[in-house]
Amino acid sequence: MTKLLFIDRDGTLIREPQPDQKVDALEKLELLPGVVYALARLARETDYKLVMVTNQDGLGTADFPESAFQPAQDKLVQLLAGEGIVFRSIHIDRSYPEENKPTRKPGTAMLTEYLTDAFDLANSYVVGDRLTDVQLAQNLGTKAIYLRNPEALKALQTAAEAMPEESRKQYNPEQASGIELVADTWEDIYAHLTRPNRFVKYRRETAETTVDVQLDLDGSGLTALDSGLNFLDHMINQLARHGGLNLALDTEGDLHVDEHHSIEDTGIALGEALWLALRDKRGLERFGHAIVPMDEALATVAIDFCGRSNLVWKVRFQREYVGDVPTEMFHHFFKSLTDAAECTLHIRCEGENDHHIAEAIFKGVARALRMAIRRDASSTDLPTTKGTL
Repeated sequence: MTKLLFIDRDGTLIREPQPDQKVDALEKLELLPGVVYALARLARETDYKLVMVTNQDGLGTADFPESAFQPAQDKLVQLLAGEGIVFRSIHIDRSYPEENKPTRKPGTAMLTEYLTDAFDLANSYVVGDRLTDVQLAQNLGTKAIYLRNPEALKALQTAAEAMPEESRKQYNPEQASGIELVADTWEDIYAHLTRPNRFVKYRRETAETTVDVQLDLDGSGLTALDSGLNFLDHMINQLARHGGLNLALDTEGDLHVDEHHSIEDTGIALGEALWLALRDKRGLERFGHAIVPMDEALATVAIDFCGRSNLVWKVRFQREYVGDVPTEMFHHFFKSLTDAAECTLHIRCEGENDHHIAEAIFKGVARALRMAIRRDASSTDLPTTKGTL
């Protein structure tokens, strides 16, 4: 089935002039930064077919004649085609918002030809800078990519100032449901469409534990954690928050025996989830490092997602427990994680307070991890001379 990119025009491909919001002269035609480079690469490297979908208020009326619109539109199509960016079709609605015509975005009446089994709408996208574009995606059954348009947002905020708080939220595109990506640039969009989604939902079951993990490597530090051990939750929260991961983790283990199996299998499950999320390492930074202080404690961490597991551990604790976690299990947690994730991890930490030592370590691993899992959107190369990782 054919996958599609339904792309808005004004504010998404080209700048939308203010205050009239009409590109009715050639001199008003201005492409957005990076759009040609990103779309040309998408056309070459992916199998998405491009469809332009735009609302042009009152097109064909005396206020916005065809003779004013068409030269800029033809020039835009010509410029993009010269870079290999060709639209399968172009759909233009000419109505005003108050007419509420079904052809006007977010209505789908002018897009009915795509509502067949020939098109893979579930894996297609609408790309746009307005709430109507997000709503169009919902109505078509596609995913949505919202491209921030500072000019449109400013106008929206001005209009929203007179609205009640609850109404403002309804008109904020970024708070609409169903958005898969909020992008600041076309480079962000290119990277998202050409790199696998690094979200993993994973369950590890043994006779001693069941661990459920939901991991998004491209998150913002959101967590929902229940390992059964309060201090371990506190540490893993540091790992996610400072690593920029969205992580939900639930461990049900035989804590009536002791903490060993729950901590070990939590480390294994988290490492296995990392390994699954990083299977495509094209463009990966691969290496990460961090030096993190926590009061008198200082942790030095380096990580390499090289496909070889190794842990170098230079840490000494003074106490048997920190909170409800045996200090000897921190080494075992990271050994389990590195074995499962197939990475090399060096951890050194000196300090006097065991809580500070543990927290500096987890924050250091988080910051090193954040660096190592970063992707270069302009590269499709593996970060190795061997040809495989």
